Amino acid sequence: MRVRRGFAALLCGLVLASASAAWGRQKSADQVAVTLSASALDQYVGLYHGSEEPDAVDSVYREGDKLYIENERKPRAELRAEAVDRFFAPGTLLHLQFVRGAGGKVTGVTMVYGPNASWSLERFSDVAVRLNHALAYSRTTVMMPMRDGAKLHAVILRPVGSETSGAPLPFLMERTPYGTDDDSSDSVNSSKPELAASGYIFVFCDIRGRYESEGKFVMNRPIVAHVTKSDVDETTDTRDTIDWLLKNVPNNNGRVGVIGVSYPGFLAMMAGIDPHPAVKAISPQAPMTDVWMGDDFFHNGAFRETYGFDYVQELEKQKTAKRVESTGDTYDFFLQHVNFAGAAKAAHMSNLPTAKAFITQPSYTKFWQDMAVQRHLTRVEVPTLEVGGWWDQEDMWGTQAEYAALEPHDAEHEVFLVLGPWNHGGWSWTTRHLGPLDFGASTGDQYRKTVEAPFFEKYLKDRAGFDLKDTDSFRTGVNKWERYDVWPPKIGFQAEKLYLTEGGGLSFTAPVGGGAAASYVSDPANPIPYRPRPIQATYGDGSKWRTWLVDDQRFVSGRKDLANFSTPVLDHDVTVTGNVKADLFAATTGSDADWVVKLIDVYPDDSPGEMAGYQLMIADEIFRGRYLKSFEKPEPLVPGQVTEFKWSLHGVDHTFLKGHRMMVEVQSSWFPLYDRNPQTFVPDIMTAPKKAYKAETETIFGSAKYPSHLEFSESK
Repeated sequence: MRVRRGFAALLCGLVLASASAAWGRQKSADQVAVTLSASALDQYVGLYHGSEEPDAVDSVYREGDKLYIENERKPRAELRAEAVDRFFAPGTLLHLQFVRGAGGKVTGVTMVYGPNASWSLERFSDVAVRLNHALAYSRTTVMMPMRDGAKLHAVILRPVGSETSGAPLPFLMERTPYGTDDDSSDSVNSSKPELAASGYIFVFCDIRGRYESEGKFVMNRPIVAHVTKSDVDETTDTRDTIDWLLKNVPNNNGRVGVIGVSYPGFLAMMAGIDPHPAVKAISPQAPMTDVWMGDDFFHNGAFRETYGFDYVQELEKQKTAKRVESTGDTYDFFLQHVNFAGAAKAAHMSNLPTAKAFITQPSYTKFWQDMAVQRHLTRVEVPTLEVGGWWDQEDMWGTQAEYAALEPHDAEHEVFLVLGPWNHGGWSWTTRHLGPLDFGASTGDQYRKTVEAPFFEKYLKDRAGFDLKDTDSFRTGVNKWERYDVWPPKIGFQAEKLYLTEGGGLSFTAPVGGGAAASYVSDPANPIPYRPRPIQATYGDGSKWRTWLVDDQRFVSGRKDLANFSTPVLDHDVTVTGNVKADLFAATTGSDADWVVKLIDVYPDDSPGEMAGYQLMIADEIFRGRYLKSFEKPEPLVPGQVTEFKWSLHGVDHTFLKGHRMMVEVQSSWFPLYDRNPQTFVPDIMTAPKKAYKAETETIFGSAKYPSHLEFSESK
């Protein structure tokens, strides 16, 4: 994601370096300062922001004879002059060079952090205000015994002095496999500014078998039948943790909220299943929910090869998370090693528990089904706020799947959903952007201030202000928030079908007659890349993984091994809201095939800047043909037989503006995010021999008899 180029972004989470490593390695941050009078300091006072992220504001102000800088996420730092217009922050690598306009007035500032980072801000107000309302938090670490004797490590942060005075505070807990060493007063104030300013007892827990916690780590540990004391899962560890906290942490109000993104989102949902009575609110955000059906490791049976390869090594090869790096193009690496088993062998990871499951159980076996969370969501046991992003590159499926499972049981209206224009966890940042997209406001700030913070305030502190009835959805294209009584919304929308027709057409009118709409040859020796090459390791240096879903699709749309279908230029706005479904009639000359369908917004050629002619994916998903009849028992396709494939491309809320075009792109590879389908049926693609990979002809039909189309709801 695009991170704010400002004071908060570079200081947040950084360990402040010593003077010997100061800016440019030329000057020490502890150098002797130049004394300026109070009146001289006043010329720098004001509010500053960048042109790209105007919502991220830094305030420079004077108190007495000292100058300070702060923003919402970072407490104030003193600024000392080393020359007129040039300042430094003692003990840090931060230097500031104020800029003057033609009339001599200060108009902006260039900030330099260390030898390589610099950014410029403009002054937009001469009046400074205090932006940071952070509380100082004390930090303690504990080891908490679980029912089977294992001890789990946790960091407890609470407002200084709240142990013995003031109103009792609720707990706000995050359980994580990613470590708690960096959790501190500074980190909680910078990463959760609204919640931290309100005051909670924050608890950050290393889950079983990770970092400083004892026991054995199990990826997405399934919920088990608790027959004996040694039967543990994440629900029991959550309850045992809460029991310990209530008894051992002074001056708490007996209420617990649980929050988390991604794997911690999965753990937040565990707190809502057979919950401890003290749990009063949970917020699973982009939660891993069913890693075979639609989250991290598989989508409709297609294996997410690069992600599974990297993530499993990070979590199962060591007790701490060490990211996987790559010196070359991962496209070439996975092509060279033919299949996942070959790649895993090369990385010495074949015996890691989840990698072994990939290789031996590629179908939706009991192993994967037991991990799935949605099957346990048969009643609403605690107020739940689900949060997700339209362009989440890791866990888009889980948010909507958990809401869909819980909503029918929501008699007390305690299940809420927020869907915004974000990638994975993007709502945590102050930014208007995702890649090249500009949403006109910091949507993450809007969500946290108007929904997240009030949600926990209501259920943990009995405070007013939370007024969400069901769903907040950010409608992209027109960039505005919408509120609905249920998701997907029903009132004000009508069912529509968008048909794929001969000659590359896309129409709201069903075809009459017709035959094959398009045909192409899919060659596993030359698969279509999912993002521009070179493709780095998922979280490696320079990786563009976090924003690939908003990449301009023109980098592949001219290939001959896919099919494009487009509307004429729209003469009116078309708003698509809710679940988009693909209904594809297709045939293959092989005995297996993958189908990828992308719904794309094509911008006009005269759009400003890099958006001219841009092809933006709005909805997209893959389906592996062998699972047409059953995800548990794959079967070969009949070569040459026209077959209907139906699957979801997930929810959207987007307006295709007048002057744009709607496009549907169909292809049969998306590599190496998804492993190659040999296109010859084999029992296990993970170990498919090289000779099984064959080029085959794929045909898409668009006729009255075989009307390939997308289904969705359009606003009336």
